[in-house]
Amino acid sequence: MSNGVHAACSVFELFLGVLVGIGLILLVAFGVIAGLLSGLGAAAGTIAAIIGIIALILVLLFAYCIFRRLWRCCFGGGRC
Repeated sequence: MSNGVHAACSVFELFLGVLVGIGLILLVAFGVIAGLLSGLGAAAGTIAAIIGIIALILVLLFAYCIFRRLWRCCFGGGRC
């Protein structure tokens, strides 16, 4: 149920979300996450891959939100 209050993030907050996602993707790509989880054995690679997939979804979601917000501000005629 919504009482008319909508959560709104600024473009800066959305940009930080993209940066966090990109940072996680880079950590997974360079094997840092798997190195930290190496004590778990074979599960470390699987967990690192799951973290990478979640990070990719994060980047896509936040980038979409940034694009949508900027499009509405620049071309939609609405408030920013």
